[in-house]
Amino acid sequence: MAKKKHDGHSGGSWKVAYADFITAMMALFLCLWLTSQDQKIKDAVERAFRNPFSSVTKESTGIIPNKDASSTFRQQGKFSSISAIEIEAMHHLSEDLAKLFHDQDTSQASVKLDVTSEGLSINVFDRSQKPIFNPGTDQFTDYGGWVFNTLAWEIARYTHFRIELEGHTETTTNVVNESLQKWELSTERANAARRKISEGGVTESQICKVSGFADTMPMPDTQPTDESNRRVTVLVKIKDSINSLPEAISSDITK
Repeated sequence: MAKKKHDGHSGGSWKVAYADFITAMMALFLCLWLTSQDQKIKDAVERAFRNPFSSVTKESTGIIPNKDASSTFRQQGKFSSISAIEIEAMHHLSEDLAKLFHDQDTSQASVKLDVTSEGLSINVFDRSQKPIFNPGTDQFTDYGGWVFNTLAWEIARYTHFRIELEGHTETTTNVVNESLQKWELSTERANAARRKISEGGVTESQICKVSGFADTMPMPDTQPTDESNRRVTVLVKIKDSINSLPEAISSDITK
């Protein structure tokens, strides 16, 4: 009796059907998981599909924020969780500003950016070599006007941020009624910065505080008499709730 020839392709169709079944079940489970997530996760997944080659946050190489990293940085802040989209927007703003203000000589930087647990801190220094204001006044130099117009143009693109402005001075000993003038000058310069960025497109509703601190808040690791303490600080924060950003980045930059 002749043996039936074995066909290597017979009997394999069930494997294909089983693989299709497993794939369909995986897709179903993914859909069920996604529908049960909060809006932050859904936004992150949507963004990943639109731009699969970039990470949503600095703390994760994937599309979902790393909760362990988030909790670590949140302990440094004062508020609850921040959305990945807001974190990314803050980093985009800092990176765009870094491209506009840059120089190799960081010791004479006119602008210093710090991404901190509260948002983006922008220090604009009124240095003698590159003055932002005319001496002893709240009137901008041409260079100072350009700096704040540039800041305004970039910040105005992010209408969900809120803005605080602070004026600061260095300690001096050769001015009559020094104490009174320091408070007035620091406040007037902060207010002048408010007017300038408003002219540049930042809405008044975004600006929530304008303050003058005289020489009471010198820069870290500097002498109170150092000219780097003569500055205006622009604080860019989340409008509704300020939260911990994933990492602190400091860079001295100038044009």
